[in-house]
Amino acid sequence: MELKAERIYTKPADLDGYRILVDRLWPRGISKVNAHLDKWLKEVGPSNDLRKWFGHDPAKYAEFKVRYLNELAENPAYEQLRQLVEEKLPSQNIILLYGAKDQQHNQAVILKEQLQAAFK
Repeated sequence: MELKAERIYTKPADLDGYRILVDRLWPRGISKVNAHLDKWLKEVGPSNDLRKWFGHDPAKYAEFKVRYLNELAENPAYEQLRQLVEEKLPSQNIILLYGAKDQQHNQAVILKEQLQAAFK
């Protein structure tokens, strides 16, 4: 099975599997019905201070990643996510959903990398 990170605005597909929103704030312009979520783990998203500091500026991404990983090390929600992935991934795909326009510089990409490293 596969672990992916995808924008929440991407139309859901039958093979998506288990869909987890990893944003602290609800994404603009999408209803909860149309999100087709299985879980919203808002606590695993970056803190408001870190999110505001980053501002989705690709030039700040490397430092954002360091700071976010430091937050995750102290965040029980990350352990909850890790356990959920460990439980679900053997039998179904998992998609980490996010609202950011930038598909390469966001917390879901970092979470995916961390989780993949944890299960190697």
